[in-house]
Amino acid sequence: MFRKVAVANRGTIAARLVRALGALGVSSHVLCSEADRGNPYVEAADGFTVLGPPPPRESYLDRERVCRAALDAGCDAVHPGYGFLAEDADFARLCGEKGLVFIGPSPKWLRIMGDKVASRDLMRGHGLPLCPSTGILRGDAGAMAAECGALGFPLLIKPAGGGGGIGMVPVLSADRLASALEAAASQAERGFGRRELFAERLLLSPRHVEFQIASDGMKAVHLHERDCSVQRRRQKVVEEAGAPAIPRDELEAMALKAASIMGECGYDHVGTVETLYSPETGFGFLEVNPRLQVEHAVTEEVTGVDLAELQIRIASGGRIPDLLPDPPPLAGHAVECRIYAEDPVRFLPSPGPLKVFRPPAGDGVRVETGFAEGGTVTPFYDPMIAQVIARGTDRARAIDLMFDALGEFRIEGVKTNIGFLRALMKLDAFREGKVHTTMAEEIVKTKGYAPMP
Repeated sequence: MFRKVAVANRGTIAARLVRALGALGVSSHVLCSEADRGNPYVEAADGFTVLGPPPPRESYLDRERVCRAALDAGCDAVHPGYGFLAEDADFARLCGEKGLVFIGPSPKWLRIMGDKVASRDLMRGHGLPLCPSTGILRGDAGAMAAECGALGFPLLIKPAGGGGGIGMVPVLSADRLASALEAAASQAERGFGRRELFAERLLLSPRHVEFQIASDGMKAVHLHERDCSVQRRRQKVVEEAGAPAIPRDELEAMALKAASIMGECGYDHVGTVETLYSPETGFGFLEVNPRLQVEHAVTEEVTGVDLAELQIRIASGGRIPDLLPDPPPLAGHAVECRIYAEDPVRFLPSPGPLKVFRPPAGDGVRVETGFAEGGTVTPFYDPMIAQVIARGTDRARAIDLMFDALGEFRIEGVKTNIGFLRALMKLDAFREGKVHTTMAEEIVKTKGYAPMP
């Protein structure tokens, strides 16, 4: 096991990792920006280093600075959390060159999975069903438009080298294609430093279902599925385990197939196989996220497996047969809501001071956050300020617990999406499991959303 691990991230995931390392008896050292210096997890860690100013490229995304800070602090490993450097193959390689263990997949897998077209080709070769798509779009604007048009409309233009909803542009008809390609390329370059794109057939109201995998390079095990269909701006906002209103045998068959393929490939860490699902077409592969997901807590709640600890154990040489049953049994149901400092109707960030910040508590309720009352939500980073997780004996009980927990969450100083989330918990379609990826926008558009206290 490691002696000291550098936590190269911020907010909720940094707090989560400090806690996991403490449970393992490993010293934690947080690497933070000047903007995050006052957050509670920085003080909770065994030590910290301020990397630099708030802009990510001057702090969290500076590979050399992160490695130097970790080495200066006497760390023997780096955990990148999610986002920032978590899927950066060059950073993982640099860590190895400097004698630091990167707690994540090997650079080889980060490179393959970071290229969305290459990962799709790999999965296709192993027999995983895919959503129809192009390869990387090449040539001039006319050639790219022709290749997209041959796939058919509606389309989703996507970056080949990134995820998280950044740079994804829907195109419903040919007359909007040229502007969409340029917009997507610009966003991809800003977000990931690459302009390469590919196109995928756009399913207008599918389900987003993902399968949690853990592998050590030889043995892979699945930890069942999560439904992440409720999204805004193509980013997840509500997740649950397991997935409602899909036959259990279909889910289990897909989970086994995903784990089998990842094991055959030799994948060597925790990862998530993401799919789109509709009753008519079944599952279609989207991508593999080679890291811990924001929504990992719902899987932890129904399996009893601490995924952050599992990552650390795998990276320190642990083997899956010694760490996990195959698969871990499911118990109950869990729902997670992401709390954002944002306008709940336009879904735009709302930075500012947290004059009041009092999370809920109680049996079956878990809160993950990197903030405390008196802190500040800055404009430099993603506006997620907390995750509320509710676990019940069944889905209805978990939803009821979530509704009550959200009602107890007191936040003043910034706008939040809590009212929207409470309204969603009472929506008949949601309670019946009729979730899909455009549900949030439809609720706002049809005035099905009314602010709730």
